[in-house]
Amino acid sequence: MRCVIPPQSTSPSTGCVAATRRTMDNRPVRRRRTGVVRHLLLAAAFLSCSSQLMLVDANSWWSLGLTPIQRPEMYIIGAQPLCSQLSGLSQGQRKLCQLYQDHMTYIGDGANTGIKECQYQFRQRRWNCSTVDNVSVFGRVMQIGSRETAFTYAISAAGVVNAISRACREGELSTCGCSRAARPRDLPRDWLWGGCGDNVHYGYRFAREFVDAREREKNYPRGSPEHARTLMNLHNNEAGRQAVYNLANVACKCHGVSGSCSLKTCWLQLADFRRVGESLKEKYDSAAAMRIGRKGKLELVDKRFNTPTPEDMVYIDPSPDYCLRNETTGSLGTQGRLCNKTSEGMDGCELMCCGRGYDQFKTYKHERCHCKFHWCCYVKCKRCTTLVDQFVCK
Repeated sequence: MRCVIPPQSTSPSTGCVAATRRTMDNRPVRRRRTGVVRHLLLAAAFLSCSSQLMLVDANSWWSLGLTPIQRPEMYIIGAQPLCSQLSGLSQGQRKLCQLYQDHMTYIGDGANTGIKECQYQFRQRRWNCSTVDNVSVFGRVMQIGSRETAFTYAISAAGVVNAISRACREGELSTCGCSRAARPRDLPRDWLWGGCGDNVHYGYRFAREFVDAREREKNYPRGSPEHARTLMNLHNNEAGRQAVYNLANVACKCHGVSGSCSLKTCWLQLADFRRVGESLKEKYDSAAAMRIGRKGKLELVDKRFNTPTPEDMVYIDPSPDYCLRNETTGSLGTQGRLCNKTSEGMDGCELMCCGRGYDQFKTYKHERCHCKFHWCCYVKCKRCTTLVDQFVCK
């Protein structure tokens, strides 16, 4: 540290340049630092370091979903390695990146898919899964072990399983290919089990290794609040992976003359990710409140409820108040959010605006209308403009 003080002399104890004053006969007299000033400087340095550490801890692999990742073959000789350019990776995740560089693009795709699905599912809620920056992605709100945090971890893990499984099927990854899942027992005997299915098994295993790596590297004291949060994150990561795995189904294609479907070929196929999001949203609504027990494991706060399965979500902290902007909790508030005046649900102005009231304004809405099919083969529509009322929270 270098003190911003006029130069002339240097203090041997601190290495800082000390200020000088002169007496009436022009002799320099050294001005000594008081203990108070010294303690203030040490405190400032400590706070500076602490803020940097908090910034590092806030980094997340979710940031891969907001920053496009170049494919490894696009890097020229002598360029900086791919994994060293990616922010938000833990030590274990960076090692996996070095071993599976061709996977990183699809991990980013999976994170992006998870973020977008989170925003869709919560579009009519006070907390709408807004991203605040490209580093922490969701901001301080993720430091709270709430239901919303639980959903975010689950949907992100699900996105990675989905993206990696599909990339295997498309031949984009060097370590996997089409699904090798066993033939379902209930499949009719005269139907063929083949084709190139989504490799859900590989996607599940790789996502478990990569996503959970950050949590497994942490070494908090058993039974501590930090340990409880780690267990919560691991549980919700698994819930997200299970959703993709369990919703994968058998798809079939007919063969035969003129579509007679005398023969069918079937394979394993991922469910549409919207179904995954809807399933996890139901798990969010029924998430179990947990706490750390004496044995260092999560246990139910209310013993009257059933013990959550690996497919269920868990949380350890109550959700913050998302009505008002709060820098401490990371809440963005609902001021300026659109609401539905006629709805009695969460998207209604009464609940969305938290009783603060709303403003009304008129806006033009443009949409396609009067569409007609023309032979052959296109649809032609007109563009209609209507004046509609919209309402925003005060």
